[in-house]
Amino acid sequence: MKKLKKENNFENKKIAVLIPCYNEAKTIEKVVKDYKRELPTADIYVYDNNSSDHTDEIARKAGAIVKYEYRQGKGNVIRSMFRDIDADCYLMIDGDDTYPAEFAKEMCELVLEGRADMVVGDRLSSTYFTENKRPFHNLGNKLVRFLINKLFKNNIKDIMTGYRAFSYEFVKGFPVLSKGFEIETEMTIHAVDKNFKVKEIPVTYRDRPDGSVSKLNTYSDGFKVLMTIAVLFKEYKPSLFFNICSFITLVLGILIGLPAYIGYFQTGLVEKFPSLIVSCFLVLMALLFWITGIILQVIAKKHKQNYELYMYLVRNKDK
Repeated sequence: MKKLKKENNFENKKIAVLIPCYNEAKTIEKVVKDYKRELPTADIYVYDNNSSDHTDEIARKAGAIVKYEYRQGKGNVIRSMFRDIDADCYLMIDGDDTYPAEFAKEMCELVLEGRADMVVGDRLSSTYFTENKRPFHNLGNKLVRFLINKLFKNNIKDIMTGYRAFSYEFVKGFPVLSKGFEIETEMTIHAVDKNFKVKEIPVTYRDRPDGSVSKLNTYSDGFKVLMTIAVLFKEYKPSLFFNICSFITLVLGILIGLPAYIGYFQTGLVEKFPSLIVSCFLVLMALLFWITGIILQVIAKKHKQNYELYMYLVRNKDK
């Protein structure tokens, strides 16, 4: 009965498998065929992002629907995919054959049953740290996970995985701002902030085969991810962000002005005017940060209210 129920969930439901690709000629044929085998009714979309190794031709011969995105960067590709394609469930994977296809049905099932708006394929609880040969990538994943879970009060185990399934509502309500590999971090923070239903399932991970090269730059892309976290923290939680800035600035102002205050109470004279001026300036800045946080928090709350109204329209578009 359970198997029959799962088959019925896939019946008359449109599933789109989304594969952003840049020079993945070595692996793309296997990836397309693997997911066609696991999800025979799904449409497999390969978005070629200026590949020079005939990735598009190989994908088309393997049975994929090939489209093109000429703006370089994974975020740009995802933006076009989400805008162009309508489906009941979206499965996003990479074209490098690092994510086994046997988890695809379970991930899509969670979305089609309404139990999740975003399903995260959790590599870090499985084989990632043993399979991945780039130690700084391991460190970066742990750092990003720690920051987001602390700042946004969650416990998502794998923030940067490229193996995810989405509902129609999530895809059509997600404003893609990132251009590159920061996109997964942005997706996670958006889902947490907007209270979407998020499920995680452990998935095995295998490193790229010999001859396949990662497009992720450990240092430059890692820095972009950290900057994305900082910017989204400011935008999604402005009150906390500016309160922290206010507190730090206030403490600095007090410490710098302390000798002038002590001298005044001891002698009745102000002997350190430069320190006093800088101190007053920093205290004023702290007050401005605090007021800014209050104003922006009101705006952020209003934005959430408008977003909920927009999502109501998205969910009821066919009614």
